[in-house]
Amino acid sequence: MNHRWVDTQTDFDALIDHLCTESRYALDTEFHRERTYFPKLALMQFATEGGQASLVDPLAVDLSSLRRLFASDAVAVLHAAQQDLDVLTHSCGAVPARLYDTQLASGFLGYSTPSLVSLLMAELKVFAAKGDRLTDWLRRPLSDEQLLYAAADVDHLLALQDLLDAQIAELGRSQWVAEACEELRQRPVSGTDPSQAWLRIKDVRMLKPRARGVARAVSEWRERRAMSVDVPVRQILPDLAVLGIAQRQPKNTHDLVQSRGVEERHSKGNLGKEILDAVADGQRSDIELPAPDGEELDRVLRPAVALVSAWMADLARKQRVDTSLLATRADLVALLRGDADARLLSGWRSELVGDDIQRLVQGKAGLTFDGRGGLRLIDVAGPE
Repeated sequence: MNHRWVDTQTDFDALIDHLCTESRYALDTEFHRERTYFPKLALMQFATEGGQASLVDPLAVDLSSLRRLFASDAVAVLHAAQQDLDVLTHSCGAVPARLYDTQLASGFLGYSTPSLVSLLMAELKVFAAKGDRLTDWLRRPLSDEQLLYAAADVDHLLALQDLLDAQIAELGRSQWVAEACEELRQRPVSGTDPSQAWLRIKDVRMLKPRARGVARAVSEWRERRAMSVDVPVRQILPDLAVLGIAQRQPKNTHDLVQSRGVEERHSKGNLGKEILDAVADGQRSDIELPAPDGEELDRVLRPAVALVSAWMADLARKQRVDTSLLATRADLVALLRGDADARLLSGWRSELVGDDIQRLVQGKAGLTFDGRGGLRLIDVAGPE
């Protein structure tokens, strides 16, 4: 495998100039977030058709040039792009204006979120060695094994795109893939809404309403502080301490350090004051748990969630579409609830299932077994 190492601004800017002239380029990133709140970009890999892979050291160059590339007409081809888009947003404040995700595209051919290794083997009969999941991409210099593995992530992406595209076009699903890739590109950066961070804590549902209010306030404070100093939330305050504080609801630093999971350092200076302020804020309201998906539906529609979910899973299998791409439970609930912006009401999803689901709910269609272990949609005659 041929690749070159790019760690000077001159070489990086020249690479960006070249990529801007291409119709497409392969892209991948390596990053860590074990010691930070936001992902830390450690390596970028680029490849063009017929060219060698370029491995860029983001620790040595100014990444602002990426905005020029991402604003160009060149299509960025990635595999499982969501996390790459997240880290690029945090690193340079931009994502590609045109995007193609090979993992997402493969979902329209019957694959279920395949790894790049498995997809390359299945489609191109190319064996790409798996890398060390725990390798340190921030160390310098990188080993030869790390460099080879990093280059392999982009070496075959463009050939893979060509092969997937041909099959997708034959099925008449090119527009479906384009819509799905654009939806992914515009998806908000993943992360936690600070006000909802408390819901990720194990056993928080066991708390009483007032204690939940404290847990929510303390969790929100913890999340915002972790963001501000860019460290994992556990380094600010462990989950056990959040639960202990919520149950004890301390009024002073002495009470605070008596809470389970709280260490002496948590009560010192501004840190202790901020925690106690969060406790006082949380005590002002009782918090009810959010209703599970479907509970907010009219009671007569709740049975439809399970029934339609089973039909959609069966239809997705027959149509060779990854069920997770077609719809989540929340998508189905949104449609049944009548939300105007429900994803099943527009685009390729509406074309495939949206209209039929509405016919089912309206009593204009029904489901029956097809005699082969599957389900079949049938028209239902109206009242005489």
